[in-house]
Amino acid sequence: MDNFLNVALPKGRLGEKVYKMFEKSGFECPEVLADTRKLIFENKEKKIRFFWVKPSDAAIYVERGAADIGVAGKDILLEYEPDVYELLDLNIGKCDMCVAAKKDFFDGRQKTLIVATKFSNCAKRHYSAKGRDIDIIHLNGSIEIAPILGLSDVIVDIVETGTTLKENNLEVVEKIFPVSARLIANKASFKFKTAMIENIVKHLEVKND
Repeated sequence: MDNFLNVALPKGRLGEKVYKMFEKSGFECPEVLADTRKLIFENKEKKIRFFWVKPSDAAIYVERGAADIGVAGKDILLEYEPDVYELLDLNIGKCDMCVAAKKDFFDGRQKTLIVATKFSNCAKRHYSAKGRDIDIIHLNGSIEIAPILGLSDVIVDIVETGTTLKENNLEVVEKIFPVSARLIANKASFKFKTAMIENIVKHLEVKND
């Protein structure tokens, strides 16, 4: 374990927003936002190292110790339940985990509900709490098309603006839980790099107010 703080940033707009929060907090590494194919960047003076990862993989890098801290959506944390510390709600990347269906859909509960989703565990927990029998079809993309083609009755997915749903004649039936980006930490790293990590959290909390 080196003396750098290793930070897993989710690729894309969310990761860029997160990096800017770090930058404003005094943990800059300007090369991060440069037009380059590089994935790993470090500021030797500040002893901080950033690297880009697929958003759904950030929690894995942190859990396995390749990153000391990272940023993951609450949806990912609830779906995969990684063994990490959740340190801070960054209040960005806000959306909702929802149940959506065709506008004329009515759940009469006479038959097993067919649910298409990439968040299988979240869907199972939600419907289990309601005592509803479901059959899950796990899909990885274009979830909205499933009820249109009759593959499923409903979908469970992240909804930000709802535009894609409306354009496909779907609507939110139920909100399950709110989602936002969370700062997470590897448990061993938090033990050995407590001061560095708490310093980051303190600065991000100030910028978050």
